[in-house]
Amino acid sequence: MQTRSLPFSRGHAWLKEGFALWRKNPALLTFVTFGYLLLLVLLSLVPFLGQVVASVLMPVLSLGILNGCRAVDRGERVGPDILLSGFRQHLPAILVIGGLYLCASMLILVVTMLADGGTLFHAMTGVAPISPAEAKAPGFTLALAIGLALSTPVMMAYWFAPILAGWQGLPPAKALFFSFFACLRNWKPFLGFALSLAFFGGLLPGVVVGILSLVSPVLGSLLSIPLPFILLPVVFASFYVNARDVFPDLEPGRG
Repeated sequence: MQTRSLPFSRGHAWLKEGFALWRKNPALLTFVTFGYLLLLVLLSLVPFLGQVVASVLMPVLSLGILNGCRAVDRGERVGPDILLSGFRQHLPAILVIGGLYLCASMLILVVTMLADGGTLFHAMTGVAPISPAEAKAPGFTLALAIGLALSTPVMMAYWFAPILAGWQGLPPAKALFFSFFACLRNWKPFLGFALSLAFFGGLLPGVVVGILSLVSPVLGSLLSIPLPFILLPVVFASFYVNARDVFPDLEPGRG
């Protein structure tokens, strides 16, 4: 599996090219993005096993978004059902990846209990909200730091794994392995991507909406409504762009 090592500047380009890709077919990419989020929310509402099922199926549904991005990139005409196309691409391997990611995430939350007595664990699993007093506690800050430190390598292993398993047919262990080292080799563009996303996806829109709200609160409120419908699909499109960039020989196969 060929992996490229890219410069810092490519991180900004990923976001820019993701926006260009979204502009080619905003209706489809917006639909599959919010369809993905809606399905995960609905699955999570199912008592007892809902959140587990949603977590395991998350990489399958995210692969459907990537399939939609690839179709738009190639000028292919597809319908909204592309969101479910991940179920037809090496499904067992992708489900294993989802299960491993869930287990790793839960293990990290269990470890954070040593710092805050379970506050973060209860909040992330929906057991109990965080009170203001708990949020200010030193133990909770330490738990967040531990969670972030342990979650980073897990996210690196997961980042490209669904697309490597779904498109290349790699077994889960190899998909996670290649994903981790691809992210490690490309930490510079990922840092650039994170900074660009923070600026163009958070700081700049916030400043613009804030200024307009001072002039006209109604105008500021109206402008803030469509922002998620643009930003979220663009972010998902940029995920496809960085996968295509890091793995130049990436080609989908059927399971």
